[in-house]
Order: sequence, then structure tokens, then C-alpha cells
Amino acid sequence: MSTLSAPKNLTRNVLIGMGAGVAVASAFYYGQSVISDSVYLGIQNYVFDLGGQVFKNLLMLVVVPLVFFSLVTGISSLSNMVKLGSIALKTIGLYLFTTAIAVSLALFFGWIFGLSGEGLQGEYAPKDLTYCIPGMESNSIYCTILNIFPNNIFGAFIQNNMLGIVFISILFGIALNLTDDLTDGFSKSFEKLNTVFIKIVLIIISYAPIGVFCLMGSYVMSKGLNIFGDLAQYVLLLIFVLIFHLVFTYSLILKFFANLNPITFFKKMKNVILFAFSTSSSAATIPITLKTVTDELGVKKDVSSFVVPVGATINMDGTAIMQGLATMFVASVAFHDLSLVDYMQIVLLAIVASIGTAAVPSAGIITLTLILGSLGLGLEAIGLILAVDRILDMLRTSINVCGDAAVACVVANSEDLLDKNLFNK
Repeated sequence: MSTLSAPKNLTRNVLIGMGAGVAVASAFYYGQSVISDSVYLGIQNYVFDLGGQVFKNLLMLVVVPLVFFSLVTGISSLSNMVKLGSIALKTIGLYLFTTAIAVSLALFFGWIFGLSGEGLQGEYAPKDLTYCIPGMESNSIYCTILNIFPNNIFGAFIQNNMLGIVFISILFGIALNLTDDLTDGFSKSFEKLNTVFIKIVLIIISYAPIGVFCLMGSYVMSKGLNIFGDLAQYVLLLIFVLIFHLVFTYSLILKFFANLNPITFFKKMKNVILFAFSTSSSAATIPITLKTVTDELGVKKDVSSFVVPVGATINMDGTAIMQGLATMFVASVAFHDLSLVDYMQIVLLAIVASIGTAAVPSAGIITLTLILGSLGLGLEAIGLILAVDRILDMLRTSINVCGDAAVACVVANSEDLLDKNLFNK
């Protein structure tokens, strides 16, 4: 029976593909003197470049339908949240608040440390977004706001207007939610379609080792091994921001909103963190998260049974951090100077994308293209990010589940449904 789980040994295979791509391409790049130009260009163009482009096209293929069906499904399933009243409002509000902090931290530290992809620059130019009025710069505040409200539903999808697609998805989801009883549970059909597209994503991701082999080979055959200096900066900075958000943001939230000891919290969450790290899936970690939050942290089931599953769906702080830093990295590669409007757009879309990101491994890479597309940035440099994403995805998932548990504790405390004696035990 088919399941929505990551392909077996994907992390190992991606690393093998990455290493093989670098090794093979390096042999050709540094051995050009003994290889004819026609053979070198043939391998570069028809093996590495073509294979990498096919993989990127497959990723782009599912972006729009995945975003649309994920958001529609997420919004249309909010009926239970309305019934839960204050618990639902506090939960959703805190999740969106921590996601906003997460992506803001990513952009702040990316700016402070001067994150760049200078070694890759020179061949990736930003695409001009032309779906605004003539004579108006496409990245202006006017066009940014106008693109949120398209005048043609199909036009937004054809023009790849991600802001418009997000608005249409939210509007459609709300309408579907309000008319579900009149349409004989029509929202279930969208849940099934969403499941289908998540499966398509997992099928594509299963070919990631081959895609990464071609992408890494393409980069190395073009520029040699110099590309890894900039990639190392991205990886190290991402790890730093993830750990910073885990330790400081969640500690402050626990202490400030609930007067709880963060050290006690992290000690009791260590097994959940390790499990999330190994599975790279917030959804797969739900059972052990629920057990720990209820039995170890003292959150009553009335709260935990709602907050944790919802968190696995909409709380993607780690993914938001990756998307913020990755967007800065790709913008640098494309010689695209980010404006204040661009930064605001990144924060907004990272929050929205977190709702539409499936709780399965590497789905954040798919929704990253939503942000890149909204800024007119191509996906050429995303191959480098994808090459290291599986390892970083494991860490991001650990951050996400900690956020789920922290919010559960804060919400339970505010509703007087937290056993502090059990928490402190």
C-alpha cells in the first residue's frame, strides 16, 4: 500500500549523488587538457545540464497546484478551529507570530553577515515580472499590492503570479469552508487532490539523488570547486539561525507568556527532537510529540490533541528560516538587490507558505519556489540548496516540533489546562 512517507534511505542516496556528481565533474573539469572540447561540452550539456534542468522542471511542475490545493485544504478544514474558540485563536496567532519572528531573524542575520553567492554570480539574472501596469516597476509597493488581487483567476495561474494564487487559494478555501454543508462535503475532494499532489512531490523527490548528481556536476564543470565557499556560508548561517531561534525565541516565549523553565522543557523534549531529526517529518512525529506534551509537560489532552496536529500543519519556523536565507542567497546569485518591499514580501509569503507546506520531508523546497517566483528569481541556483537540504531538513523539523510543544504549553497555561507540577517534575 502506498504511503506519504519519504523514500527509503533518501538522505544517504542524496549524499552519494552529491559526492558522485562532484567527483565525476571534478575529474572532467581538472582534466580538460586530456579531453577534447567536443567531448567535454557534450557531457556538460547533455548529461549534467540537461539532467539538472529536467529535475528543476519537475520541481516547478508541481509548485502551483501544490500551493493551491495545500492552502485550500488548510483553510477549508478550519471549521473545528472556529468551534474551539479562544484555544484556536491563541494557537494560530502564536504559530504565525513565531513564524514571523523566524523569517525575520533569518533576514536580519543574513543581512548582518552579508550572505552572498558571489562565486556563482554572472549567469543568473532575475526575471522581469510583467503582470503589473505598463510603466510601473514590478517590485514597487503599488504592483506588489495590486498583484495580490488579480482580475483574472486563470491569468494569475498562467502568469505564475504567486501572490495572486495565494489570495485566490485563501478566498476559495474560505468559500469552500462556508459552503461545505451545502456541497455535500466537497472539501474532502480537495483533501484527496492535495494528497495526490503531495505524493507527486514525494515521487519527484525520490529522484533527488540523480537530480543532485546532475546539478552538482553542472556547477562543478562550469566553475570548479570554488562554488562551495559560498554554499558553506549559507549552511553555517542557517544552522546558527535555527539554533538561535530554538534556544532564544522559544525560551523567551515559555518564560514570558507562561513563566515556565525553558531548561526543563528542552530536557523533556530531547527524545522528540531526536525522533524528528531522524524522520524529517512533523507529521510522523505527532504521536511521540503528543505523548511527551501530555505525559511529560503536563498539557491537558483538550489542548494537546488540537495544538500539536495543527502545529504539524501550519507551524514551520525552521522552513521559514530556510526560505528567508535561501531567498537572500539566490537573490545574490542573480545580482538582485532586495528592497524593503522585497523583505516585507518574503516575510509575508514565508508565513503564508508555512500554512501550505506539507508536513513531509523536503516539502519546504517546493514552497520556496513560491517566494522566488514572487520576486522574479529563477530556480537555477536552487540546486545547490537542494543538495544540502536533506541534512538541514532534519534540523528544521526538530525546530518545528519544539515550536509545537512550546505553543501547546503556553496555550494550556493561558486556559488553566497545564499541570505545572507535572511540568516541573
